Amino acid sequence: MKDARLEKLARLMLTHSLDVQPGAYFRIDASTTAKPLVKALLEEAARIGAFATVQLEDEEIRRLLADRLDPEDGGASEAFLHTAAAWEKRRWEDLTANLAIRAPENDRELSDVAPGKTRMLAAGMREVQDIIVNARRWLLFYWPTRGQAQKAGMSYDRFFDYVMDVCTIDYARLHEAEKKLAVLMERTDRVEIRGPGTDLSFSIREIPVVCSHGLRNLPDGEVYTAPVRDSVNGTVSYNVPSNYWGRDFSDVRFRFESGRIVEATCAGDNEALNRILDADEGARYVGEFSFGTNPLILEPFGSTLFDEKIAGSFHFTPGAAYERAFNGNRSSIHWDLVCIQRPGYGGGEILFDGRLIRKDGLFVAEGLEGLNPDAFLAGSH
Repeated sequence: MKDARLEKLARLMLTHSLDVQPGAYFRIDASTTAKPLVKALLEEAARIGAFATVQLEDEEIRRLLADRLDPEDGGASEAFLHTAAAWEKRRWEDLTANLAIRAPENDRELSDVAPGKTRMLAAGMREVQDIIVNARRWLLFYWPTRGQAQKAGMSYDRFFDYVMDVCTIDYARLHEAEKKLAVLMERTDRVEIRGPGTDLSFSIREIPVVCSHGLRNLPDGEVYTAPVRDSVNGTVSYNVPSNYWGRDFSDVRFRFESGRIVEATCAGDNEALNRILDADEGARYVGEFSFGTNPLILEPFGSTLFDEKIAGSFHFTPGAAYERAFNGNRSSIHWDLVCIQRPGYGGGEILFDGRLIRKDGLFVAEGLEGLNPDAFLAGSH
């Protein structure tokens, strides 16, 4: 029996998120466990009159492929990655969009892969990722798995329902509310963020602002820009744990001088943390500053795709800037680290040019109240 929610989700993905047109060629890059959604997508593509190429993947196979690389093999692995990247670039001459469907059962699957191999893979595929992210339409979605349900502290059925709900909110209404924040950000020079362990200042002057409302991620809900690259000073402390390169990091804290992370600590492996930040020169500069705005996502469970959308949060991202909000920073990494500022997480304030905009996770500036969860949800009825 078909699940009508998957048909609704497939239609949202292809018509709203990717704007797939009749006759278009696009790629579905999906985990094997997400086959029910892939089937719904192929049916929707047929309805539109578009054509999909499907690439099915498996977490363990991805780990084995990454572990096969060897930075010390005299350049053979680098030559292979160069060739593989060339294959992919030729493929993308004809494809208009990419739909990536991950199904993380074990987010530590890559933890046994040596950091040097992970860096090599990221660097080798950087040009391809730049094409997909900056020159094509793309969408990232996490198929609900039992592993993710366990992390979220829910039964699988309840987690499946949760994912369907948070991914299919009224994005048109969300966009209308987000645009008001974007207009204010476009007029802003100086941003100050204060909270437990955080005293940060930077400029966003003349950096474009982007509203995210289901066009790149599902679930979605954020308004982002980037700091002027060398303007960041002070400290930021993140209170949401994050998994990156197959390792968990918590209580991450950065100290900035003239835009650069000069000190980085965490509750666990500081050496591993700094290896990520030493991936390349751009990894110690920030490529994104964003507000989370999804009214149904309130608590973290260690999945960045969800956690960065938490209402009352912000993320401040070391690594590459998006072309749509470009501050000049390029890197092979883009690590969305999140801080929640609602009272249960310690509170905090965000000021624009000295004016209080958000306090303890709620927008207090006139005209922005519609982004607060209670107000948004009340308007849905």
